[in-house]
Amino acid sequence: MNAPNRSTTPKSAGLSGNGGQVLREAVESGSAQTKATFEKMNAATTDAANLMRDSYSTAVRRAQDYNAKFIEFAQTNTEAALEFVHQLSGVKSPVEFFELSTNHSRKQFETLTEQARELATLAQKAVLATAERVGSDVNKAYSHQS
Repeated sequence: MNAPNRSTTPKSAGLSGNGGQVLREAVESGSAQTKATFEKMNAATTDAANLMRDSYSTAVRRAQDYNAKFIEFAQTNTEAALEFVHQLSGVKSPVEFFELSTNHSRKQFETLTEQARELATLAQKAVLATAERVGSDVNKAYSHQS
């Protein structure tokens, strides 16, 4: 019992005629959507990298300003201490010693108070500038995505 000889060539299941066109359009549509999504992700990643770079640059500049001022103050305070030691070497009486020490302590307290105020102002400016930069860049990034 032999079966009749049939052609063993498979038919394209649903790919002939209109079905092939629908499949092709679906693939092209999916490909276009994937490409658009990739481009949006790439733009968002670029924006995030720029935000980090710009924020870091702003923070570094402000930190450098702070450090420069700190070094300036350290030098000023060292010079004042050396001057005080030099003046102490010429003291001839306990009264003169206490007077010199009291004046030096008062001047140093005033100087250190002002220096601390300036350093606090610089630190505050650094934080505000960095925060403003981040806020500005984030707003730009969100406005580009809309």
